[in-house]
Amino acid sequence: MDSSVDLIPQLAGHIVAAGGKRLRPILTLASAALCNYAGDRHISLAACVEFIHTATLLHDDVVDESDLRRGLATANAVWGNKASVLVGDFLFSRAFQIMVEDGSLRVLKTLSDASAKIAEGEVHQLVTANDTETSESAYLDVISAKTAALFQAACQVGAIVADQPNAQEEALASYGLNLGIAFQIADDVLDYSAAQAELGKSIGDDFRDGKITLPIILAYRRGTDEDRSFWRRTMERQEQNDEDLKIAIEMLQRHNALADTIERARHYGAIARDSLGIFPDSAAKQALIDAVAFAIERPY
Repeated sequence: MDSSVDLIPQLAGHIVAAGGKRLRPILTLASAALCNYAGDRHISLAACVEFIHTATLLHDDVVDESDLRRGLATANAVWGNKASVLVGDFLFSRAFQIMVEDGSLRVLKTLSDASAKIAEGEVHQLVTANDTETSESAYLDVISAKTAALFQAACQVGAIVADQPNAQEEALASYGLNLGIAFQIADDVLDYSAAQAELGKSIGDDFRDGKITLPIILAYRRGTDEDRSFWRRTMERQEQNDEDLKIAIEMLQRHNALADTIERARHYGAIARDSLGIFPDSAAKQALIDAVAFAIERPY
């Protein structure tokens, strides 16, 4: 993140220091270890993966007008939207510099394709926002692009640097894609989770923003005419009062939408685990299997 322009490492350092799970770069490191890679290219490429992710967070917080991330003030709340967008652009550019320094066209193609897909997913989410008629298929298209694409690329890179055959690379790509889908589905449940609230984390941000996630899609589909009228008022027209989040959570629970959404996440998690079947048992393989359980069952 080094730059002669002081604001860049200052602002980028703020979001990096805020913490986070670091799951995406871990996937690159663990995938390389799974493939018995003995070099060190995977380390800078793991940083590259995290830079792409961090850039998207900076941009997302501006788009969502967010004031808090991981319990701390967002960069845009501290330095303003212009600085956040521009430093996000710097991190994207720095990631591409790292890819070029690595020297592999296959690495460059894998990560640049993922970067383009993330942007497509974010735009797709923008155009489907507040639309209660959004289908489960459209929702899966959005999260496959905006979240799972980088999980997939992070795992593929580990196989590429280790010069693995196509079967192993495709297995890790499948693992990453399905893990990413499971991760995002579980994340969308957490926005309405009592466990999240007990940890002191805010809930209801997606509800207040009118984001149509899988729990809402299921509850809307299963609801009465009166229920659907509630969702149209709160999510489409954004007419919300202080009691609406509580009513929304009760409605989600009544229609079993949260529990069934987690079951969907477990389904994709099982596909991710099965994708690792061609690899022999190892500490790295167990770490990747454990990551599936963490992605789905985590309380935060």
